[in-house]
Amino acid sequence: MSTVPWQTIGRLAELFTRLDTARGIPAEQQWTLQVLKLTEEVGESAQAVIGAWATNPRKGQSHTWEHVQEEVADAAITSLVSLHRMLGDQAPAFFEAVLIRKAARFLDLDDDASVPPLEGA
Repeated sequence: MSTVPWQTIGRLAELFTRLDTARGIPAEQQWTLQVLKLTEEVGESAQAVIGAWATNPRKGQSHTWEHVQEEVADAAITSLVSLHRMLGDQAPAFFEAVLIRKAARFLDLDDDASVPPLEGA
């Protein structure tokens, strides 16, 4: 996997942290606000699905599946930025460990795929 996405995620996380810190917002409050931003993005994904299915009689078909895909990508980006803001440069390794652990419940992973333990788990 390319490291470019994580480099961009890290740059976004550092920018948002720097801006929030300049506003006097403590770290844990920044994390909380970032997670709330994530819930906003997930809500926008749901709104796009409702619009793609035209289930709101007042609005009809207000979105396409391309809109849904973009909103889901926004939610994923916001999620990874949240993780990076909390863990810094440890975020990619943490994410990979959680992904392997969660995927192992559903997929037969190669013996080469080690599942590192999560701290505090």
